[in-house]
Order: sequence, then structure tokens, then C-alpha cells
Amino acid sequence: MNELLKINGLTKAYPGVVANDSVSFTIGTGEVHALLGENGAGKSTLVKMIYGLVKPDSGTMHMRGAPFTPTNPKDARASGVAMVFQHFSLFEALNVAENVALGMENPPKMSELARSIREVSETYGLPLDPDRIVGDLSAGERQRVEIIRCLLQDPKLLIMDEPTSVLTPQEVEILFTTLRKLQSEGTSILYISHKLEEIRALCDEATILRLGKVVGECDPKATTAREMAELMVGATLHTPTREGGEAGEILLEVRGLDFAPANPFGTRLKNVTMEVRAGEVLGIGGVAGNGQDELLSVLSGEARTATGSVIFDGQDISDTGANTRRTLGLLAAPEERLGHAAAPNMSLTENALLTANSRKNLSQNSFINWKKTEGFAQEVIKAFDVRTPSAASAARSLSGGNLQKFVIGREVLQDPKVFVVNQPTWGVDASAAAQIRQSLLDLAAKGAAVVCISQDLDELMEISDHFAALNEGRLSPPRVAKGLTVEEIGLMMGGAHDMEVAEI
Repeated sequence: MNELLKINGLTKAYPGVVANDSVSFTIGTGEVHALLGENGAGKSTLVKMIYGLVKPDSGTMHMRGAPFTPTNPKDARASGVAMVFQHFSLFEALNVAENVALGMENPPKMSELARSIREVSETYGLPLDPDRIVGDLSAGERQRVEIIRCLLQDPKLLIMDEPTSVLTPQEVEILFTTLRKLQSEGTSILYISHKLEEIRALCDEATILRLGKVVGECDPKATTAREMAELMVGATLHTPTREGGEAGEILLEVRGLDFAPANPFGTRLKNVTMEVRAGEVLGIGGVAGNGQDELLSVLSGEARTATGSVIFDGQDISDTGANTRRTLGLLAAPEERLGHAAAPNMSLTENALLTANSRKNLSQNSFINWKKTEGFAQEVIKAFDVRTPSAASAARSLSGGNLQKFVIGREVLQDPKVFVVNQPTWGVDASAAAQIRQSLLDLAAKGAAVVCISQDLDELMEISDHFAALNEGRLSPPRVAKGLTVEEIGLMMGGAHDMEVAEI
């Protein structure tokens, strides 16, 4: 196989941390190459150097034998490198063609661009209407916009960062078909994902990073997911376990909940009814954009315009706000970690204060006890293995997975009676995901009621006692999770809510 990109000794250091330490590997033409590593291993920094967003301190890159030194993404794109980021960069109020045009150096006329979008999207099995408003698209369709924008550049190397985190199993298969077609045409793909079975199904080679260094390479098809995970973390992988016990009294009860979000692109909740008992984990699945964010905001108390009732531990809290609910013991962690769960420019100590003030008594007579607050932040960092130089580091300086561990740990260590969490392990590595899931199971074992909203069905089946599905703002009746088949789950997620319901 011909060599497309050769990386030799790339090093990049920041104050207090070496993100990449003499990294070397090669990507062949037409190769799907996986880049693996736990959160903070240096994957993001490495691909940012390839894409021209970060300048290496030392080391070299060669593209098809010629020196490759991009100083910005425009240079990288000119050399044939395209990237689909984990977080979409789309404007919801604009249509597909307008969003694509914004990512082009010299966009053609809109009529020509619309025709190109239709042709390319149909050619690669990703049908897309250039006239549709992005705010009306599902998460999977939005990803198609990002991919089509890249394909219109005729890339030689396509970098994909956690591309399936917002996709249904059916959408993953469509994406893989597209990537295999690109591969057959000679396009190389650098693929970053924590879903190791996907790596095994798709990738030809894998390079494993740990603490900024290359610690191994493997053939994913000949290596088990567990073996790859243990190479990533350098230790035996922990499997979450649950102490046995009967569910107790009802701690959270929701009846006839209706909610119309202020966001015109949000999803209306319609007659949502559920109950969760002490010691129970209720898993709620669904494709992105079916009301997950809205449900969390209503349960947490951020949204105050819902009708229906929310009963917490026998007390009607429908008219109370988020701070009151937190003080009582109903805590929540939203999906969007940077900007919603954490203030980007604030330190981890300050972010600890934002949600733990009342339950951890971090202030008295309106004066903040900063020593105690920093102590709590340090407790979270230690207990959840958050990789950061110190509690004084800004939230935005952490990798996505490490910030996720901090956000979940901050809530769990407040000992909630009810914990509602959306996408608890989104974008985190296998080891961190296992730790987070174990923390949810431990909460339930101590008598808390846990509502876990997730698009990861394997995760929900691993930790849930009961499972329900959100579809277009409607929640299916919960069913006992053990024994549910993929087909039954798919029907529930598709809106088949009239299935026979198992007794809770």
C-alpha cells in the first residue's frame, strides 16, 4: 500500500503537560486507520496538528513524500485533508446549501452548489436536500451536512472524530457503507472512536496513544475490543457490577408532562408519564433530537413552563426552580458539558461551586469558602481520575472526556436522592465510561433513583433496571430491561408505544 501521510516524531507541549511526545506512524493510501487512546491521550492535539489548527514544537509530516507543514486549516484543505469534528459547526437558521457554502473558500452560485450537494449526497448514499433548514434536521442528517461539505473538497485524507456518537445503528451502517466506498476510491480515513467494535468492523490498522506516546499498533480485525481497551489504559479493564437489592419507594414521579420549548428547533414533550424508585436505574433511549434535552431541563427545574406534575419524594415540586430542587436532592447533568454543565472560562474550583454550593455548604452568610470549594474540586478530580494540572485550570482546557468525568463526579459526590443525567459517557474512553457507569450503579445501590438518558443502547442495557424510549417527545411505558431484544428496542424508539408493558 502506498504511503499517504507519514508522521515522524511530532511533539507538542503545553504548560504542565506534554500532549504529544515524539509520535510517529504512517497512513497508507486507501487505508482506514484508527487512532485510539483514553481521554487526554493526545488524539485531539495530534489531529489538530494534521489539520493545521496547532503548530507542532518538533517533528515532521510528509504528504505523498513532500513536506507537509500546514499553518492553518486552509493549507490543510489545499493539501487534501478534510475533517469532520465531533461537535458540529452548523447554523440552525440557515439551510443546508448555505451552511456548506460557509465552509468553502470560493463557493459557487447557490444553484450550482445545490446541484453538487444532491449529486454527491446521492453518489455516497447520504441523501440530503440542500434547501432544508438545518434546525429541522436530525442529528444524523446534520452529520451528513458536515460530511458532504468535506466530500465536495475531494479529500485525500478524511479525519473523523467520534462520528457515530449521535447516530442510530441504522445510520451507522449507512455511514460505514459511505466510508467503504470512499476507501475503495483511494481516500484514506483517520478514524477516532471509543466504540471499539466499530473500530474492529471498519479499520485496517490502529495506532494506540497513552499519555501522549505511541504505545502500540494492531490489526483491529485480529484484536478483541477488550485487548484494545487494555492497551489504551495500560491496565485490566474494569467491568461495572451492581450490588443486588430490591427497589424501594417512589422517589420521582412525573404525570402528564407537556412542555413547549422556547427554541423553535426544540422538541415538544407530550404527556410524559413515568416513575422511578429508590435503588432503581431507569434508562431512556432514543435518537438525538426526540426530546432528551427538554426532558432533562424540565426535570432539573431549568424549564418552568411545563404543565403536568413532578413529584419528588412525595412532594410536588412542579413550581420550583433548579436551585430548590438541588437543595432537596434532585440533581442533573446535561448533555452539553461545555457551556451548559460547565462554564468554559471558569476554573474547575469555580465550576464546582456553581452546582454544589448548597449541598456541600460551600458558602456562609453570602461569603464563599474558597478553601472548602477547592477541596471539593480536588476530591472530584481524585475520585474520578480527571487529568488536569490543577483545580485552577479552566474547564475549556480539559479534553472532552476529562471534563465529562469532572461534571459527573461533581454531581455524584453530592449524594443526590435522584440523579438525572443525559449522555453520561458521550465521547469518553472505555475505561472512563466503565467508571462513570459504575458510579451510577453505586448511586442506585446506595438508594438513589437514577434516570439515565442515553443514545448508547449497550450502555442502557448494561445498567438499567427498566427501559423506556423517547420518540417525538412521547415516552413509551417502561419495560423490564433484562431480556429486551434489539428488535423490541428499535420498535420502541420508532414510536411503537402500544406494545405490551411489563409490570414495574
